[in-house]
Order: sequence, then structure tokens, then C-alpha cells
Amino acid sequence: MSLIKIALAGEGGQGVQSVAEILAEAAYNENKQTIYIPNFGLEQRGGVSIAFIQVSDKRIGAPKFSKADVVVALSERAIGRTAGYSDMNTLFVYDSGFMVKPEELPREAKKIIGIPAVDTANRQLHPKVFNIIIMGTVIGLTNVVSFEAAKEALESKLAYKFEKNPDLRELNFKALAIGKEMAEQSLKEGVGSNA
Repeated sequence: MSLIKIALAGEGGQGVQSVAEILAEAAYNENKQTIYIPNFGLEQRGGVSIAFIQVSDKRIGAPKFSKADVVVALSERAIGRTAGYSDMNTLFVYDSGFMVKPEELPREAKKIIGIPAVDTANRQLHPKVFNIIIMGTVIGLTNVVSFEAAKEALESKLAYKFEKNPDLRELNFKALAIGKEMAEQSLKEGVGSNA
């Protein structure tokens, strides 16, 4: 596995930083090198929150990057804030539940993929696990960590919640699996458009 650079962005409160932390922990647990840098506006809720993650099996040179292998934008404002991290090698993922004008999407991308994360969470699972669907999507697109490592890191991060409500464990694991499947399916079908 070479270096994988990921930028996750959404509105404050959408759980972007939690997903980044769990991915970084999963990578660390698999003895990979990982760097996670949170970036959010002054207001936790209401501002665009971005997480930069790098994972590699070798030492990571620079903590920051200008272009990502995968960009995930979970709101319209997040698309605007992250389009610049996209180039011809980038998989650009956005939530297809909101209307996006073609000119708002990046001009350059290897592939642009719309994933119905919010809609799927609301209909099939629970609105609160939509960010875990996104985490599954990142894993499905990149294999940045194994599915098992992701489950273990989720377990570790949410252990106190799972203890209080054991149904949450199943819900989160299901969300992770659905996200991974949607990503793998979109890569297979060539869903989305090349910019």
C-alpha cells in the first residue's frame, strides 16, 4: 500500500472528525503510519469542518497535502471548500441527497461519485449513523484499512455507547458495511461522471 491522502468535509456536527479519528486509529492498529489533522472554523456547529488523513506503510513525509486521492464532501458548502483538493487522480465523493449544480463540482477528477448516505441512513438505519456510512465508503474506495480494523476501532471509540445500548453496535456495523458496498458498487458500475 502506498500513501493514501483523504480529505473529509462536512458541516460542523456531521461527525467528520469522528470518522477521521476512527480511521486513523484503525490504521494505527494495523501498524500503518498515519497522520490526522482536523480543521474547522471557530464555530463547531455551523461551520465547515475538514479532516485531512494520510495513511501509508512507509514514513509520511509532509503533514499537509494540496491534492487528495479521495475527497468526501457531505454538504454543498463542503463541496466548495474541497473542490481545490481534487485533480485528475482524485475520487471525488459527495452526498447525492442534495442538488448540486455541475459547475460546483471540481473541474478535474478521476471520477465523481454521488453516494446517498443521508438518505440511506434515514430510510434504512438511523440518521445518526450516516457518517459511519461515509466511513464505509472511504474504506470501500481505498482499502485504507481493513473492514475488521475499522470495526475494532469503532468498537473502541463507541464502547460506552454500545454498552448502554447494544443495538447501536449492530446499527453502526451495518452502516459501515452498507457504505463499503455502495462504494464498491459505484466503482464497478462506473457510476458518477468524469469531470
